[in-house]
Amino acid sequence: MGINSDSSSTSGGRWIPTWLGTAIVYTLSLACLLWVYHDFDWKTELPRLARIHWIWIAVAVASDVLVYVSQAWRWNILLRPVVDLPLGKSVQAIYIGLFANEVLPLRGGELIRCYLLAVWNHIKFPLVLSSALIERLIDGMWLIVGFGIASLFVDLPNDLEAGVWVLVTVVVIIGGLVLFAVFNKAFNHHVTTKHRWAEPLRMVVEGLHAMGRSKTFPVAVCASTVYLLLQIIPIHAMLEGYGIDLPMGSAAIVLVVLRLGTIVPGPPGNVGVFHLFCFLALNKVLGVDAQTAKLVSGMMFFVVTVPLLAAGAVALALTGSEIREIYRRAHAHKEASPPQVR
Repeated sequence: MGINSDSSSTSGGRWIPTWLGTAIVYTLSLACLLWVYHDFDWKTELPRLARIHWIWIAVAVASDVLVYVSQAWRWNILLRPVVDLPLGKSVQAIYIGLFANEVLPLRGGELIRCYLLAVWNHIKFPLVLSSALIERLIDGMWLIVGFGIASLFVDLPNDLEAGVWVLVTVVVIIGGLVLFAVFNKAFNHHVTTKHRWAEPLRMVVEGLHAMGRSKTFPVAVCASTVYLLLQIIPIHAMLEGYGIDLPMGSAAIVLVVLRLGTIVPGPPGNVGVFHLFCFLALNKVLGVDAQTAKLVSGMMFFVVTVPLLAAGAVALALTGSEIREIYRRAHAHKEASPPQVR
C-alpha cells in the first residue's frame, strides 16, 4: 500500500512486487473515471452548478457528519459488554479511519480505527475487530432489507439483482459462522493450535460471544437503522439541491448500489469507483439523464469527501501522529504495550 519499504515478496518461489496491488487499484480508479466522464459536456454542465440550491448541500454536509457520530454511538453500544467507552474518542477514531480511507488504498482506515480504540481504551485489539465484524454484518442485513423494500417500487436491472444475491450469500455465510461462535461458547477453547493467530482468534470469538449475547445487542441493531437512514439523507438532499424530483426511496436505491459497488476495498476514497456506481444508480436505475447523473456523481463525491478530510485531519492532528505511522503500528498488531497515541 505504498507504506512498506520492501519492493517485493516471495510466494511459491516467485518474486511478486508489493506495488502490484496498488497499481491495479489506481488503474481501476482511472479507468472508471475515464468511462464515466469521457463524453461529459463540461462547457454546458459546469455552469449548472451556479443554479444549485445550496441550502440542500448544507443539509447534505451536516447529515453526513452526523452519520459517523451515530456510527460511534452504535460502536459504543456494541462494545458496552466489554468496556464503557467515551463517545468522543470513538468519534475521533472513526474520523481518523475515514481520513485514512481517503488517502490510503484498500480501506486501511478500518484497521486503523479499531487499533486506535484498542490503544486508547486498553482493550485487546482482536476484541475491537470482532465488534467491527458485527457492525458490517448488521449493515449488510439492513441493506438487504432496504433493497428488498425499495425493489418493490423501482424496476431494477438484472445485474444489480445479481449483485445483491452475491451480497446475500456472503452475509449469510459469514453470519452463520458468527452465530456459531456466539452461541457455542466452548468453541474458543477448541482453538488450541500453536499458530500465532490462535490467541487473537480466541479473543475474537470471545468478543463475538460477549457482544452477540448481550442485552445491548438488540439496541445496537436498532441503532443501525439510525446510522443507515442518516446515510440516505445526504443523497436525497443532493438530489433536491439539483432539482431532481425523486422520492426518498430513490436515495435509498443509490445508497444500496454505492455500498454494493464499493464493498471490495479499492482506491483511496473509492475515487472513480464511487463515480461509476453513483452514475449507474442515477442513470441506469432511476432514469436521470446521463449528463446530469455525471454532474451529480462528481459533486456528491466532493460533498462527501471534503468534510471527511477536514474532520479527519483535525482528529488526526489531535493525536500528534502521522497517518502512515499509525497505520504501520496497526498493521503490526501491536497489542501488548503499544506505542502511546494521545
